[in-house]
Amino acid sequence: MQAEGFDPVESVRKHLEECGCRSQIKLTEATIFTVSDASEAVGAPEEEILKSILLSVNHGKSFALALMSGVNMVDTKKIRKLLGTSHVSFASKEACEDWSGFSPGGVPPVGYPEQPDTLIDEDLFRYETVWAAAGTDHAFFPVSPHELLRITGGRRAEIKKS
Repeated sequence: MQAEGFDPVESVRKHLEECGCRSQIKLTEATIFTVSDASEAVGAPEEEILKSILLSVNHGKSFALALMSGVNMVDTKKIRKLLGTSHVSFASKEACEDWSGFSPGGVPPVGYPEQPDTLIDEDLFRYETVWAAAGTDHAFFPVSPHELLRITGGRRAEIKKS
């Protein structure tokens, strides 16, 4: 759970700096709440928009992060098998905010006190750059999928619904 006075964008910026990532956070007046909104705001196709989806593992005992191409849907059954756990579901808005400090629409791939187990959609590696939320639905940053793999400590996985 995040401390009082938590600044979501600053948390992401700090993580990027600490891990030596050169991506710069950009702010927009337009919302990036949906993939369509983000695509329009950043000027990139929906496939290149990164969806960061916080997942509840074993009924909230822990959390995981699915990083998806904007046009793909996450397959929680595949994630459950990859994590070797009995239950995976989408974290509720309240659980997301309480545990991470980030609200849906602004959930980033990094910036957590402890990085959740992170699975990265194989399809993202088709693109040179993807566009990630940076803590709010008005902040984002560009990053290569390989750099995303490095800065999250995540793993590539086939996690989209077929």
